[in-house]
Amino acid sequence: MALKRTNVYAEDSDLLLIKQAAARLGVSEAEIIREGIHRIALAHRVWDEPFVSDEETFDLGGPVGKDEISATVTRGYDERERRNRRDDAA
Repeated sequence: MALKRTNVYAEDSDLLLIKQAAARLGVSEAEIIREGIHRIALAHRVWDEPFVSDEETFDLGGPVGKDEISATVTRGYDERERRNRRDDAA
């Protein structure tokens, strides 16, 4: 992959987060920035065709209610917060 140099402006708080993530993962800050650019570019990509056609469905094993969705999201959030607290303490 050919890389090109560019300049960007970032807030001090974001640069600190990048520095911490790079140290935690053992990679360069530039690698964290490149990955972030790649992820946001993909997130905003416009696809030529829909991901799922009208004829396709996903089998979730039965009806999924709002309580189950809420519990799953809450559980995922709590697990991420526990991981972040562990990482910050290290």
